[in-house]
Amino acid sequence: MEIGLYTFAEQTDPAVDAATRMRNLLEEIELADQVGLDVFGVGEHHRPDFIASAPAVVLAAAAVRTKRIRLASAVTVLSSDDPVRVFQQFATVDLLSGGRAEIMAGRGSFTESFPLFGFDLQDYDELFEENLDLLLRIRESERVTWEGSGKHRAAIHDLGVYPRPLQNPLPVWVAVGGTPQSAVRAGSLGLPMALAIIGGTPERFQPFIELFREAARRAGHEALPLGINSHVWVSDTSQQAANEYYPSYAAMMNRIGRERGWQTLYRAQFEASRGPRGALLVGSPQEVIDKILWERELFGNTRFLAQMSVGSMPHAQVMHAIELLGTQVAPAVRKAATP
Repeated sequence: MEIGLYTFAEQTDPAVDAATRMRNLLEEIELADQVGLDVFGVGEHHRPDFIASAPAVVLAAAAVRTKRIRLASAVTVLSSDDPVRVFQQFATVDLLSGGRAEIMAGRGSFTESFPLFGFDLQDYDELFEENLDLLLRIRESERVTWEGSGKHRAAIHDLGVYPRPLQNPLPVWVAVGGTPQSAVRAGSLGLPMALAIIGGTPERFQPFIELFREAARRAGHEALPLGINSHVWVSDTSQQAANEYYPSYAAMMNRIGRERGWQTLYRAQFEASRGPRGALLVGSPQEVIDKILWERELFGNTRFLAQMSVGSMPHAQVMHAIELLGTQVAPAVRKAATP
């Protein structure tokens, strides 16, 4: 079982400028590699509270500073991007990293990229479906002929797309936030699915995974990789983890919640969510181990990615949490998960 990290590279601490935050991010990726974690993902956002609007550029910098960790987008907002450029960028990361790049394609949880790049939000689903089709066509063949719908992108007639990656095929995951159609699409296409579980109770996501696996079986695809992505914080003790994480986590979630009409998150809800059956994995190394393994029993997932830098978590604390995840949590999970 693979254990890793992902981040949206939040920049919400006014005392930390963008250049410092980017240097800190690269240090975090380097440490994740050094302590033996399997994957590091960088998400794409176009907002003032995040600095990773170009994940491939960040991952290219990380590629030459790391040795074995896989480098993924988390996610690439494919609905508002050009699949040709996405493939070229990640093929380049793949070459720089010696074959460690991955694309995690999603429709995006925020909408800023659509007006920024001249797209209509009403075409949200159609854009993703069409762009994913083209991305997979490029992945299959060096020379591409593709007609598309004719609505959103010009056709391609027998043109080459370069460079080609070391990996053949370049891994493409579909990121799903709880939309049944997205789970079915991933399974039907034979693509791995990364499911975000950041609220509620994990059990309620079992139907999405059943849809994914049933769609895969009907399409003739067996044993597709499945990843679970969740909010995580690990510290030396359970209470220390809760006290460190809550202020930053609540500030970020409540700020986003005001935009989306969510209820205010208070400490009581936070504590309930980090309980044995909640979506948050916040606690001591053993508590985080236990919950990852419980979710693995529920879902049979092959990968687990932790989003730890939610809000303005101090860099030194993030580095310590990464060290605990790599040296204590990951080895125990892998040992327990090995048949």
